[in-house]
Amino acid sequence: MTEVAERSKVLEGLNTRFSGLNSNSEFHAIRQRAFDFVNEKGLPHPKNEEYKFTNVTRILEKQFDISKKTGHAVEKSDVDALIFEGLDVVKLVFINGAFSSELSDNEEIKGLKISSIASAIEINDPQFLELFGKATKDNNDEFAALNTALVEDGSFITVADNSIIEKPIALFFINDATQEKNYTTLRNLISIGKNSQVDFLELFSTKGNNDSFTNIVTEILVDENAHGNYYKIQNNNDNASHIGTTQIHQKRSSVFSTYTFTLNGGTVRNNLNIAVDGEGCESHMYGLYVVNGKTHVDNHTAADHIKPHSMSNELYKGILEDTARGVFNGKVYVRQAAQKTNAFQSNKNILLSDTSTVNTKPQLEIWADDVKCSHGCTTGQLDEDALFYLRARGLSKTSARALLLYAFAIEVIESVKLEPLKNYLEHIISDRLHKDF
Repeated sequence: MTEVAERSKVLEGLNTRFSGLNSNSEFHAIRQRAFDFVNEKGLPHPKNEEYKFTNVTRILEKQFDISKKTGHAVEKSDVDALIFEGLDVVKLVFINGAFSSELSDNEEIKGLKISSIASAIEINDPQFLELFGKATKDNNDEFAALNTALVEDGSFITVADNSIIEKPIALFFINDATQEKNYTTLRNLISIGKNSQVDFLELFSTKGNNDSFTNIVTEILVDENAHGNYYKIQNNNDNASHIGTTQIHQKRSSVFSTYTFTLNGGTVRNNLNIAVDGEGCESHMYGLYVVNGKTHVDNHTAADHIKPHSMSNELYKGILEDTARGVFNGKVYVRQAAQKTNAFQSNKNILLSDTSTVNTKPQLEIWADDVKCSHGCTTGQLDEDALFYLRARGLSKTSARALLLYAFAIEVIESVKLEPLKNYLEHIISDRLHKDF
């Protein structure tokens, strides 16, 4: 099949799926604008600078029928297997893009309101319609627009002003690809009120060995003096493709941290965009990707400083082996009004084979003149002198290698504030690094 024919097949599937959506809801007008945008611009290709190294569209063209919806056979035991030791959370479960109330927790917590996006659309929830798209209004990414056009379900979460939510809110996204290929669209809309505090986890997994594709967008609105942590753990199988967009908007004196951990998958593309739109804001971005085989992971980040007296700190690290490939493209914008901004950005990588690769591009764009900003990147292999030193003191080659890699990764892991998650990551990464070679 020619490339033109493949692209036409994708567009035909898009139109079929879109035409099957409920056109009577007030939300459909939002969908229609996004769908018109996708039809006008098309999906990105390698000539698009933002997707130069990650041809996600090609995966759709060759492998997926977007018009088709699939069933599932996910059970409670499949969800329980994903909950690691000591994790006490409010559990929300989504299977093939649909909210599962029977597998989710239904406990009521003061200051916390949770509903599915499907129900919010059905009842024309005025708060949902008001908040939807606020964080993504300036996002021109085609896959984010495609998500808006096709979204049917996900989570709508609001935290009231002056609320401290003790339990983290964990969203489990499970794709069931046991019987056939699977294409999933999901959306999360999260609003954190003034002076409030809350933590979120997104955990992704796939059941079955058929190909799967997830297009997910998470919008997070962080009000004045609110504090939050957002953790994203990706540990899919080798046939899973994932494109995720996380869009955060911060107001005055808010503090928000994001953590992205990529441990496995086929093709993974993470877009993280933070609008630092208030004085006294703090934004922290941490990422760690430990991948092997043929995994391709692409992290695109942007911190946009709009108001003065704010700071952002970004640290992404990668360990790559076999023919794995990593991409890092980080941007920091400091607008003219954002004087007294502190912004720091760093990407560091270790390649464990001659066939693994990394393309890294940290960037600063500064229009203000009273700022402190820095960026940098490093890519290399393990220090042979350090390996020799450790082996001379009795460590095996495998143990010495694992110790150096763990020391490299621990800077990101130690920043995790949720102790059960930190222990889980330490365990899984330690096991991965101690394998023989």
